[in-house]
Amino acid sequence: MKYKLLKDVITSIEEFENSVGENGSKDFASYKSWLMNDTSYRNVSWEGKDDGRSADSIINTLIVHLNRYAKTYSKSVIHKTKFVSQEDFIYLINLRAVGPMKKSDLIKRNIHEKSPGIQIINRLISNGWINQIDDEVDKRSKLISLTNEGEKVLEENMEKIRTATSVVAGRLTEDEKLRLIGLLKKLDEFHLPIYHENKNPDDLLAYANELLKK
Repeated sequence: MKYKLLKDVITSIEEFENSVGENGSKDFASYKSWLMNDTSYRNVSWEGKDDGRSADSIINTLIVHLNRYAKTYSKSVIHKTKFVSQEDFIYLINLRAVGPMKKSDLIKRNIHEKSPGIQIINRLISNGWINQIDDEVDKRSKLISLTNEGEKVLEENMEKIRTATSVVAGRLTEDEKLRLIGLLKKLDEFHLPIYHENKNPDDLLAYANELLKK
């Protein structure tokens, strides 16, 4: 029988008792209040902090690092498959989750430029994993849809895909994952509209910075 949860609780209680000291209240109500108001994150340290490196700087660096780690793990997913990149199975997963959509909509969902997005879609069509169907609402338009073969190749590799996503999340607890999701969604909700504005590089930073001030 595993006792990881019990061990985590005991560790948490030990941290609580250390934080309140010898004379602090150590009843359950105080412990619960401590959990709800834990500010230990304020003491987090990072390389260069004492020399003036900002929180903004380390956030940018860590996001870049995590993206590179995820791409490294995705190489194990596509190894010995017909997938060329992680975008191949990400596009297929989006189609399975959402259903048929326009090419432009699928590209936007993956935060891609049009040209590389079209290359990925054409490759998936060539492999027989997606096809084009008529849009029942707009007869002039075409939608792309996951084929049975695309569903099959996706299912054959889902175990590896799930393992890769699990590894990227590391040893975060479920509560930490939910808190991280909330923070990342907040960042995404800020950046996504700016991205879709497709501003000229000369104007982009000034435009985004003005939005920060609002």
